[in-house]
Amino acid sequence: MNSFIANIVEQEAVLGPEESLHCCKVLRKKPGDAIQVIDGAGMFYEATLLVVSEKLCRAKLNGPGKAQDKRDYYLHLAIAPTKQIDRTEWMLEKAVELGIDEISLMRCHNSERTHLNADRMRKIIESAVKQSLQARIPKFQALIDFSVLLGEENYSQKLIAHCEPGDKLNIRQLHFKNQRSLVLIGPEGDFSNEEIKNALINGFQGLSLGETRLRTETAGLAVVQAAFLLT
Repeated sequence: MNSFIANIVEQEAVLGPEESLHCCKVLRKKPGDAIQVIDGAGMFYEATLLVVSEKLCRAKLNGPGKAQDKRDYYLHLAIAPTKQIDRTEWMLEKAVELGIDEISLMRCHNSERTHLNADRMRKIIESAVKQSLQARIPKFQALIDFSVLLGEENYSQKLIAHCEPGDKLNIRQLHFKNQRSLVLIGPEGDFSNEEIKNALINGFQGLSLGETRLRTETAGLAVVQAAFLLT
C-alpha cells in the first residue's frame, strides 16, 4: 500500500500539494481508495480517500493509528556536505533507511561547499522515510556552523571523528544503546586543528573509524551503521 505524509486534523488526513499531486496524477488514486498515511512524528494510519485533486487530497482515518517502534538510542549526525553533492544526497538516503534521528549539514573551516538546496535534501529524506516504511521523519538542519554544534549539551556522548593523531575511541568500543549521541564528521579536507582543539575543550571525544581513510559520506554511514548494529 502506498504511504503519504499528511497533516492529521481530528479524524482526517490532509495531504500537502506535492503529496496530493503524486496521489492524483502519478498513482491515479480515486475517492474510496485505501491509503496509508504517516504524520512524520512516528504514527502510521490506515485511511480512505474522500477528496482527490492535484492540489489537495483528504482522507478519513480508519482507526486510531499505530506507533512506529522506538529505537533504544538517539543519534544526531552532523556532517560537512561533499563538493559533489550527489554523494551527500546518497548518504542522506541510506542513513535514513538505516535509522537516524537528526541530521545536520555542517559548515567547517575546510568546507568546499557552502551552499545547497535544503528543500531538495528534505524531499530526499522524506522519500527515504516512506520507502523504508517508517513513520518518523528525522530532524534536518542545513547549513549550520561548526561552532554552533560545540555548544550542544543535551547529549550523553559527543564525538568528533578526525584523521589527526591523538587519544581516540575506536568505533567498535562505543555503546549507543540508551545514549543520546552527537557525532561530527568533517569535510574532505578534515577538520582544522583549531576545530579539533575546540571540540575537545567543549567535551567531545576523539573518534577513530578504523585504519583506512574513509570518504566523508562513507564515514557518515559507518557511524549510522555502527549505531544500528551495536545496540
